[in-house]
Amino acid sequence: MKLRNTKYILLTSMLGAATFYSCTDLDEQVYSEVLSSSYQPTEKDLPAIVAPVYSSLRGLMLGWQGYFDLQEESADAIITPARPNGWDDGGTYRRMHQHTWTSLQWQPENAWQSSFRSITTANRVLSQIADGDIPVTTGKDNIVAELRAVRALAYYLLLDNHGNVPIVTDFKDINLPKQSTRKEVYDFVIKELTEAMPFLSESASTTYGQMNKWAAKALLAKIYLNAEVYTGTAEWAKAITAADEVIASGNYVIDANYSDVFTWTNFNSKEIIFAIPYDEIYGTGNQIHMKTLDPLSRTVYPMNAGPWGGNCAVPQFIDTYDAEDSRLADTWIMGPQRNATTGAVVITYSKTVPSMLATASTDGYRIGKYKIKPNATGSLDNDFPLLRYADVLMIKAEALLRTGKADEAAVIVTNVRKRAFKSNPAKATVTGADLAKGSKYNYGIQAVNGTITEVQGGDDVKFGRFFDELGWEFAAEAHRRQDLIRFGLYEKKKWFNHSPQTGQRALFPIPQNELDKNTNLKQNPGY
Repeated sequence: MKLRNTKYILLTSMLGAATFYSCTDLDEQVYSEVLSSSYQPTEKDLPAIVAPVYSSLRGLMLGWQGYFDLQEESADAIITPARPNGWDDGGTYRRMHQHTWTSLQWQPENAWQSSFRSITTANRVLSQIADGDIPVTTGKDNIVAELRAVRALAYYLLLDNHGNVPIVTDFKDINLPKQSTRKEVYDFVIKELTEAMPFLSESASTTYGQMNKWAAKALLAKIYLNAEVYTGTAEWAKAITAADEVIASGNYVIDANYSDVFTWTNFNSKEIIFAIPYDEIYGTGNQIHMKTLDPLSRTVYPMNAGPWGGNCAVPQFIDTYDAEDSRLADTWIMGPQRNATTGAVVITYSKTVPSMLATASTDGYRIGKYKIKPNATGSLDNDFPLLRYADVLMIKAEALLRTGKADEAAVIVTNVRKRAFKSNPAKATVTGADLAKGSKYNYGIQAVNGTITEVQGGDDVKFGRFFDELGWEFAAEAHRRQDLIRFGLYEKKKWFNHSPQTGQRALFPIPQNELDKNTNLKQNPGY
């Protein structure tokens, strides 16, 4: 349990708000009446008003087969192979890995539903404020701006994953929404964030876990970074401008230790710009440790829950790391694991993974980035850093690199790398020429014996070394799918048991359930 300022306020507000908003329509109506007749919120009550919107992000991000799994398991760094204790689940993880999903695949549908759940919640609160059911007077413009910014965040996730989705802003509109193009969704998200910006808080110390001005600008920078994918038109200069504004604010720094960004006390991190708060009591849902650790790891930390032993690292991705890069050990759990009490080895994680079809319980390095505190439950205390300062720096670096300023980009990348090479500082330095080299990833199909067949390699990847830097810095942070698409690799390269499909896969399909309910929707190309 965390007893500290804004995070604790936000989490406990979420808990109370969830009590109301998980009830029936009748209870929601009663809640509105109570607010209208007897509740006069002040500035200090604003977190409770927006809390239902933020609480919806917890399930969206790290819920079962949620956004995190969607981004990572369709990419080239993390897989969920079948294990002796299960994990085939009707082939759902193989389909994600092999890009053979259909409009019935749950993970893309779950991302759609969860994103629109957040949007609907934001629309509901905005409607209540507009109607006076929530009679906000002090700070009304600020609270409306914050709600619009969080709604824009949810729409950004839809823009990235499904592209052509309905834009819904009227909670009371009962008509079937019309489908918007990806360009229209892009323009909407940019407009919402831009218009909200002047009314968002500039404080970084009192808005933890909330969309402040700098979180909105960091999100804008990320959207501009991917603008060419979304619209066909690159916006590198705009990405640099948005990143520079966050940098110039002076609110954020690179933490001295990489692991500080991901530990159970990461609410103290000066690097995190926007996090989704989790708590083992008040804000459950961070189950990354449960999905990745073998059950025997329960005695290693020790834990008050038995993990399930599923996902692990792709060996080809692990092979890209420099052995002296501390991010390797900070991100992945490797080798012998010892009982916390006796010191006896209880399990040894090997790098090798034979195939998606059959693996031993010990095969594959496990996700260890989100540090597990002693006596952890089935839900970690660690917050999920959706936007952090290193991300903003690397956004600027990539935009500089792509506009012919490789040496300037290298200075930034070197700065980000420094904490990862404390034992050999000289290795932290990279040059513009280095960043222009190919990728170290040995793309190709992995045979059961570990050899790579149908070799493609990574020498042909434009700015491949920078692409690798993104992988090392942001592994297991739900970045990898987006990066693969932006670098043109997602539909072209082979990795582990994955080969490119003939149809388009850079956009997920519109869920079949949504097509059946709404005749205004048309399926995305390739499905």
